[in-house]
Amino acid sequence: MRMAADVGRRLLSVTERMRRAAARREPALPDIAPRLVAVGKTKPAALLMEAYRHGQRHFGENYVQELVEKASDRQLLSICPDIKWHFIGHLQKNNVNKLMGAPNLFMIETIDSIKLADKVNLSWQKKQAPQRMKVMVQVNTSAEDSKHGLSMEETVDMVRHILTNCPSLEFVGLMTIGRYGYDPSQGPNPDFQVLAAHRKELCDKLKLPLETVELSMGMSTDYEHAIELGATTVRVGSDIFGERTYAGKPVLDENAKEAGKPAGIMEGLTAQAP
Repeated sequence: MRMAADVGRRLLSVTERMRRAAARREPALPDIAPRLVAVGKTKPAALLMEAYRHGQRHFGENYVQELVEKASDRQLLSICPDIKWHFIGHLQKNNVNKLMGAPNLFMIETIDSIKLADKVNLSWQKKQAPQRMKVMVQVNTSAEDSKHGLSMEETVDMVRHILTNCPSLEFVGLMTIGRYGYDPSQGPNPDFQVLAAHRKELCDKLKLPLETVELSMGMSTDYEHAIELGATTVRVGSDIFGERTYAGKPVLDENAKEAGKPAGIMEGLTAQAP
């Protein structure tokens, strides 16, 4: 497969560009090496295994069913024993238990309500796992109705709730999708600036060390710019695995069903392609 042969080269290019972007950060930003989450949405497990073979360990998926199926793949489990899965899509409460059953689940980046946090906390508690589940709180930095996420005021309340009422969860940072298609040549991305400002305000209000709160922002089109502005996690898919291909016939996915919209439409509204 031609694409499999390209994965290693593409991955090396992305990591090198990430390194150079981190070197261009303002000295005042926390000196945290950015983490790459390779997003395999619609791509076969074979390509993810190829990326793993080249040293990649963190992988992300937007949909519960796709993450569970890939994480449970026997060959992948055998070849990738220390793979770390990030869930980066909108999580509905009725899918929490299914997601919690995925092997090697490492982090949920999209906690966007207290009820969801409580559900994830209880479900993870029942697993009696030796470590807490890492979570990020999703912030709607662009204030778009079509995007999931919280306002700044809600974010502080949410993080406070996780810290005080969710003993099975470990709060590790803030995440945003942001407005799609911003041109960095017009200046710093306001969504990235807003998330960084939210982190500072959050840390000031809750007395948290700034360097302990990660920022997940930036995708294939803008991850270098995001890193320059302080991203500690970037979610990159097509730059590693190639452009995504979708079947011609729209299929309702688990996040689109209740809205009555095809998966392709919902993807554009709620989770722009990394």
